[in-house]
Amino acid sequence: MAPEYALAGIFSVKSDVFSFGVLLLEIVTGKRNTSQHLPGDAESLLTYAWKLWCDAKGLELMDNLIIETCWATEEVLKCIHIGLLCVQQDPTDRPSMSSVVMMLTSDATTLPEPMNVFGFFIRRTASESNRISYEDQICSANELIITDLEPR
Repeated sequence: MAPEYALAGIFSVKSDVFSFGVLLLEIVTGKRNTSQHLPGDAESLLTYAWKLWCDAKGLELMDNLIIETCWATEEVLKCIHIGLLCVQQDPTDRPSMSSVVMMLTSDATTLPEPMNVFGFFIRRTASESNRISYEDQICSANELIITDLEPR
């Protein structure tokens, strides 16, 4: 779930990009985005992937089955790179889905470096979170009203 939706209830097209990035990383690693399936003390797949990426150990993310059957490790690294671009904390830093498709299908694309992947950020207070502007995005906020009916 995209952080802006989980923390503030704000949904946009970039929320789907975030979910696609998580899915891409889950496919490459063969692991779910929960700590119980990850080695060591990793909090989530995203933090684990980001740590390995920053240490230039991206290939260690690959599922063993992929390692045994894959000859194009550059393609797997490219998928990891794109996955990390999709899970950046700030929705405006994430690529659009059309850009993701272009990155996946093109050999000539130079990919930007991911920054501030979800899980590696300074937590804001509620009042600071309310000041974040999402004016340029198409968003919706969900509201819920619960009515408790009681008999007479």
